[in-house]
Amino acid sequence: MDKQILIIFKFKSLYEIIKELDNDLNLKIIEVSNESTLEQKIREFKNSLVITKTKLINVNQLILDDFPIKITKFLEKVNVEFLKVKFNEKSKINIGRYIMDLNSRYFIQNNKKLKLTEKEAAIISYLFESNLPVKIEELQKNVWGFNSKLDTHTVETHVYRLRKKILNYFGDSEFIVSERDGYKIK
Repeated sequence: MDKQILIIFKFKSLYEIIKELDNDLNLKIIEVSNESTLEQKIREFKNSLVITKTKLINVNQLILDDFPIKITKFLEKVNVEFLKVKFNEKSKINIGRYIMDLNSRYFIQNNKKLKLTEKEAAIISYLFESNLPVKIEELQKNVWGFNSKLDTHTVETHVYRLRKKILNYFGDSEFIVSERDGYKIK
């Protein structure tokens, strides 16, 4: 199993303590003391965890402001944070030039985030998982759960609005295409 990367930022005393346990832990421990090196290490080790005394923006981090701390409590906190990192990592799906975050239901391209409804995210997920065009009836059954009161027009309307939403926000008119056999993500 690969070692998890623990970056200790501007916290030399903690680094010296944890480094002594390096051989006993399944962690690669890195000390960083400036912002530019921190940015480089975060890019290099994408799913790392940064330990700091103060809050940073857009990083997986554990803030230790209640020091001293028992080593068992510290390791417990580190493990919980690594579980969160793993959970967040698995919630993101690459769909062509987009990323869909299943937890927050954001559809992302570069730094632009489009908020999706639960149904919109389910439609995109289902179409993405299918290699073949998906018929309206299949979407109705597998995304909505078959309901005899649900009109196929409801599915068509949802797909139409989703396509329009993506077009208006990202300028992409070809993300979901209609083919003879159904809808498909291009």
